[in-house]
Amino acid sequence: MIARGFRFKLDPTPEQDALLRQFAGVCRLVYNLGLEQRATWGRKHRIGYVSQAADLTRLRAEFDWIRAVSVSCQQQALRDLDRAFQNFFAGRASFPRPRKRGVNDSFRFPGREVETKRLNAKWSAVRLPKIGWVKVRDTRPLRGALKNATVNLDTTSWHISLACEIEHDAPAPRPESVGIDRGVATTLALSTGEMMRLPESLERIEAQKRKAQKVVARRKRGSNRRRRVQARVARLQARQARIRRDFHHRATLDIARRFGVAVLEDLNTRGMSASARGTVAEPGRNVRQKAGLNRVILNAGWHLFATILAYKMEERGGQVVSVPARFTSQTCAACGVVDARSRESQARFVCVSCGHTDHADTNAAIVIKRRANSALLDVEGLHQQPFEASTGRDLTVSENPRPSGRGRC
Repeated sequence: MIARGFRFKLDPTPEQDALLRQFAGVCRLVYNLGLEQRATWGRKHRIGYVSQAADLTRLRAEFDWIRAVSVSCQQQALRDLDRAFQNFFAGRASFPRPRKRGVNDSFRFPGREVETKRLNAKWSAVRLPKIGWVKVRDTRPLRGALKNATVNLDTTSWHISLACEIEHDAPAPRPESVGIDRGVATTLALSTGEMMRLPESLERIEAQKRKAQKVVARRKRGSNRRRRVQARVARLQARQARIRRDFHHRATLDIARRFGVAVLEDLNTRGMSASARGTVAEPGRNVRQKAGLNRVILNAGWHLFATILAYKMEERGGQVVSVPARFTSQTCAACGVVDARSRESQARFVCVSCGHTDHADTNAAIVIKRRANSALLDVEGLHQQPFEASTGRDLTVSENPRPSGRGRC
């Protein structure tokens, strides 16, 4: 059994739109009340989901506008809160934060309470408790057993995500493997020599968004004109996210169909995109340049790509392997020598030892692929290990392995 999500766009009537907003608001309130209760009295009175569900029953009996919302959605909000505290106490997440309007406009139904039916070739309908049948833009067939349905509001419209369990027999994995280098100028470089780049439309939308953000800065806070421009910025950002997600789905599907093993660098994206401002006592350097690099890194969606690739490879019997990222851009794929001088530019790699020439990202992708099956360099002790078992070549390090001057991705 594998779990898969199917996301569709809803087309509610004005009355249904008001009900959806009411459901989201009440569920958000229940979550925040439960959070305040556990933060204040939880440790002393051992408050958990069971006791809070009993309190919810008394709360619904007292207020009609809370009772008007399906109890299942409110119970799911309390389950989310309980899971958030479990992750906090296990050290997997920070302390839960209150949910906010405009950010957390969502609620969830158990799958047994939701029904679907086909209307025509383009439209279907989903029945939600106490809301009724809501039209759905049908873009793909639904498969498997429905487990739960999450309704959420983004910057443009309401969407529903149906989580299903599907019976699946994974095929035998393909024997081919591929190394993938994630970069800035070249989004994805494969060890086969292929290059994949984000659509150019993202840059045009980014220019429009930055122009709109400047207009927002000139508008008076709280004014209707400011809210209209803010809505435009949100729409442009949502369009960027859709284009980026579509690119990653297409790229990962192509890789999963052709290869049995995909090798990626173990990148700390959060650390790489951290601010360089520093503190008042110790201010950072090149803050504006680092901010620009951070925007480009986040725009590439490295973590999103790895997440999508993992489940697509698993579905087809393959796997994703992570290897250390240190010195992959400075290591020669032919002889294994590590030298920062070999990286002549962002795109050109010329080994100072053997003269091997290749595109820098392709060279790095080949090194990444080989690291999955070969012994790695112990950088701390500069201990030399075999670079490639089949050839017997040794991995050597030059006197200055770190890049000097310019930083490259």
